Amino acid sequence: MSPQISNNVRTLRRRAGLSQEELAHAAGLSATTVAKIEQGGSVRMESFARLAEALGVDTEALFASGTPHPVPDDKGNRRYLLALRRQLMPTIGLVDAPTASVTVTSRGDLERQIDAAHTHYHADEYDEMARCLPGLLAGTQAALFAAEDDDERRAMLSTHARAQLITGKYLTQVRQYDLAYQALSAGIRDARSADDQTTVAVGVVGLCWLLLRQDRFSEAQDLAVTTADVVEPRMSTATAGQLAVWGELALRIASASVRNGRRDDAENARRMAASAASALGRESSNFRTHWGTFGPATSAVKTIEDLSLKRDARGVLRNSDQGPLAAEALRRLGRPSPSSWNRHRLDVVRAHALLGSHQDAIDELKGLHAEAPEWLKHQSIARQLMEDILKRRKRTLTRDMRLMATHLGISG
Repeated sequence: MSPQISNNVRTLRRRAGLSQEELAHAAGLSATTVAKIEQGGSVRMESFARLAEALGVDTEALFASGTPHPVPDDKGNRRYLLALRRQLMPTIGLVDAPTASVTVTSRGDLERQIDAAHTHYHADEYDEMARCLPGLLAGTQAALFAAEDDDERRAMLSTHARAQLITGKYLTQVRQYDLAYQALSAGIRDARSADDQTTVAVGVVGLCWLLLRQDRFSEAQDLAVTTADVVEPRMSTATAGQLAVWGELALRIASASVRNGRRDDAENARRMAASAASALGRESSNFRTHWGTFGPATSAVKTIEDLSLKRDARGVLRNSDQGPLAAEALRRLGRPSPSSWNRHRLDVVRAHALLGSHQDAIDELKGLHAEAPEWLKHQSIARQLMEDILKRRKRTLTRDMRLMATHLGISG
């Protein structure tokens, strides 16, 4: 952890007139954890959030601008996604580089390719995504250049924007954040040029997800609030897409607020999301009008995520299979997207681990491994939870624990 973060915590604590023990008590943490932070040790985001709340500041106030820690050699990762890098980050010089000839495809065919890419994404077929997205981007770009009038150009700008947004979605999922920003921001700009407010709002939902992953909580909240104010629907006449994208923006506001210690803002945003979900009546999935799947069950799992961030393990388990998440309700209302549902089950894993129910936690992880092995490998929280289980486990590891550790790339 950066020495500046340690200094920030120490300075704010002293400014508040608190000892390490007093701050720890106010934050619901151990004095050892506070001492560890002030000595430069690493802790999880929820510990920072609880410290910030106890100190009366936003979580971001604890963070620092400075030189990042050296990272392990990244040559292996640099060799992947070369074709996508060429599409998103072309070379620029005094003379334009020659471009490869691309056959112009109809807009309808390109839209079907975007739909197919979404299918690959939700099936966790990440290798297939890496193969198909460069051609999709090149195809939509070629069709955009070939547009013959303003109406055709506007329509192709929207299609090109959607191709960039699905690219940004994939890149965020596999934690290639700088590339993801290139794709998402370009998609939003193209949608704005096309006067396509719906696609702009969808892109903002995705960009807020990326900002959250970078711990840029205030920016994510402000961007989602501004956009939600513009696209707020009239509940009595709104389409499913309008309700869903507004609800998704509300979820982003809530996620940013709760991580930044703004509890009142988070509760208000959760009410907004619940209102949109209630108006919809069931889960909605239409990637041409909103980012993911949204509805009553999705709103519920995101509320449970707040309980997980507060380390309310019993609250997570009490609510994880109730209301819209009960088996009968899921059959009637529909399920969240696979990624949202799987992320919810990781909250359940964490709740079991906090309560010392290691076998229950492993059973949940086994279920995730059976359903989404590739997705699971990309979840840093899954690795953290497994490392905690291994560290706390006093008895000999079971075969399932050893296999799960191997799958998640944990050695030792």
